Amino acid sequence: MGHAGMAAAAVRYLRSAGTPDTAGRVEPLPRPDLRAVGDDERAPIDPAEFRRVLGNFATGVTVVTAPAGAGESAGPAGFACQSFSALSLDPPLIAFMVARTSTTWPRIARAGVFCVNVLGAHQGDLCRGFAVSGADKFAGVAHAPAPVSGSPRLVGAPAWIDCTIHAVHTGGDHLIVVGRVDALGTADGDDGSPLLFHRGRFGRLTD
Repeated sequence: MGHAGMAAAAVRYLRSAGTPDTAGRVEPLPRPDLRAVGDDERAPIDPAEFRRVLGNFATGVTVVTAPAGAGESAGPAGFACQSFSALSLDPPLIAFMVARTSTTWPRIARAGVFCVNVLGAHQGDLCRGFAVSGADKFAGVAHAPAPVSGSPRLVGAPAWIDCTIHAVHTGGDHLIVVGRVDALGTADGDDGSPLLFHRGRFGRLTD
């Protein structure tokens, strides 16, 4: 698929992704092979160096979840995500980035809704479980439905944001997913210490 075809697919997606309903969920964008340069060109930035330098930027860690779609037997969907950000206050919007190669994203897109679970410093193992592919990520994980979307709200997460898919934009080999916030909250009694990711490792804030 060329650039024109990718753009047309993005437009079709965004037109279909207004307010999802039970009659028709949004469909994920196609996942073409993407290259920043031609086969006979040298990459302007070495990928390993890109990762090394950008790894100096510490981020929080989340797990993005969605309920099982109609007719699905695989249960709810979820994946670990560090590319998350608040986006807008009015209207209330957040954003996360997901690889086009993700096998979880199409299920979230079909659901049309999701919940961002902000992980605490004690939840490194939980994050690792949601970072793997092909496993039952929810096995043994306590969760309850988020109030609006019904997406899994993970027990013990310091904060959660319940969203409807608002827009999806292309971003190279990733998609930029914008969510409209329908509800949000924090866990009672949590000390608020976040799980951090820095230089390929988990960490936590220290005094």
